[in-house]
Amino acid sequence: MTSQGTLGVAVIGTGRMGADHVRRIDEVISGARVAAVVDIDEARVKTVADGIEGAVPYTDPAAAMADPAVDAVLIASPGPAHEAALLTAFDHDLPVLCEKPLTPDPASALRVMEAEQKLGHRRVQVGFMRRYDADYRKLKALLDGGAYGRPLMLHNKHRNADTPPGFTDAMTIHDSAVHEIDVTRWLLDDEITAVRVLRPAPTGKAAEGLSDPQLILFETAAGRLVDTELFVTCGFGYQVGCEAVCEGGTARIGDDHGVFVNTAGHWGGAITPGFVERFEEAYDRQVQHWVNATRRGEVEGPSCWDGYAAAAVCAAGVRAQESGERVAVDLIERPALYR
Repeated sequence: MTSQGTLGVAVIGTGRMGADHVRRIDEVISGARVAAVVDIDEARVKTVADGIEGAVPYTDPAAAMADPAVDAVLIASPGPAHEAALLTAFDHDLPVLCEKPLTPDPASALRVMEAEQKLGHRRVQVGFMRRYDADYRKLKALLDGGAYGRPLMLHNKHRNADTPPGFTDAMTIHDSAVHEIDVTRWLLDDEITAVRVLRPAPTGKAAEGLSDPQLILFETAAGRLVDTELFVTCGFGYQVGCEAVCEGGTARIGDDHGVFVNTAGHWGGAITPGFVERFEEAYDRQVQHWVNATRRGEVEGPSCWDGYAAAAVCAAGVRAQESGERVAVDLIERPALYR
């Protein structure tokens, strides 16, 4: 870091999320600067770097991480590239904020987790940004405080207006329901042990071969039940919500539609168009927390264990989709580093 303590960050991947993180570090948060940007597309990465004072473009993540100006790494490349980037970061003992997924499958996530354990300390925060959303944080505090007794069930909803071309059933689990998987584990402080996927009559708006909507049921180690309505081609906007049912009451988030108006001939409010708009503040808060912790020499937030557990539940979820049966989640014993 510089004498002022500014964190030099290498952002790996300059697609939608990576470019947004470059903007966030450069314009929104404090305590960090973009020291390097990395993408296999040489023209694109040069264009991104040209707009950031002091940012050096690279096409090779290893070369960027060897740059002495780089103190930390933000990985926003496609999931299959994460493992190699994470292992290279470990070689340099660099702190990492890794966009979800940690890796796309449990086996590769295990390899990353084992490599981090060999370092003897945590280096990775996984980008499950809902943990930094104001509403989810309030719900977590309420459940942890015990004011309404033990939580017994969660009801989740996750709706997208539409999906990109080529979106598959497996992607509804890996790219969409993975967020409910993480917040379920986090809100309840409980592991998911089994998954079922039910398929109601499909919407006519879904692409051929895509089953939509779906109802996903989780069982947890403590005997709770969690359902998630997943509707990724609803057509009208982006809606995320969660209701916790406790022994002595319920608590719900996700109903805030901003300004509610009454005017000639109609009443109502707006529906958020997409996840970036809905969770913009959560993304800002997540990166700021990561920068602050890194500058203190600490690692906090979702760990490699959380990334591995999510991957294991996703794998069970895809098998449940394919079989129509209840599928148990295969988890190793939680290592000491992540307890």
